[in-house]
Amino acid sequence: MAGTIPLISSGVAGPLGAIHLPRLWLKLTLSAKGQLADDYPECGAGYDQMVLDGLKVDRDAAVDYVKGNLPTYIEFENWVVSQRGGSIPQEEIDASNAAILGYHHDDDTRGSILSAAGVADDGSILDAVNLNNLDDWTEFHNSL
Repeated sequence: MAGTIPLISSGVAGPLGAIHLPRLWLKLTLSAKGQLADDYPECGAGYDQMVLDGLKVDRDAAVDYVKGNLPTYIEFENWVVSQRGGSIPQEEIDASNAAILGYHHDDDTRGSILSAAGVADDGSILDAVNLNNLDDWTEFHNSL
């Protein structure tokens, strides 16, 4: 696999408190520099779109901003807030976080990720954040 695997978890938040936003920034930045691993979407339909929808930020505007400016994370987060007139209500951040933390992959996806990681599918890991972490770590190890 060519490129860098984004190892910031979807469960990580920056100062704003919005989880997955740091990972989205990392993926967009790596993509803008031509360094994102081949199997990773620049801005996919899953968590990437969920956090943008939850914060009410336009996808294309976010992609264009990062590609055109290569901001630091704090600059990106400040830009996100500026898109909302300077503030995002805490209840919207909380709702976005809850949607991300509450998302579960389908059984086949879960089974595939766990199998590749060498973990038994005993029902103890159901949330997509932890499954995606395992998937990233497995992909990273396989790329060495």
